[in-house]
Amino acid sequence: MTEAAEAREPWRDPIVAEVRRVREKLFAAAGYDIREFCRRLREEQARSGHQVITRPPREKRNTPGEAA
Repeated sequence: MTEAAEAREPWRDPIVAEVRRVREKLFAAAGYDIREFCRRLREEQARSGHQVITRPPREKRNTPGEAA
């Protein structure tokens, strides 16, 4: 986050700030390429040894005024 963005922020949560710092570091390591970033995250997820759960997509809900 830039200094200007931090100055506009009405409150500062240290946990949110740390998550953003780590995200920036990981994204920079992937060359700011979203596909590479996601590939690395999936690779790390596979190495973690934790069970990965993929949920099915949610059913699309009709919005008010939309035909069923």
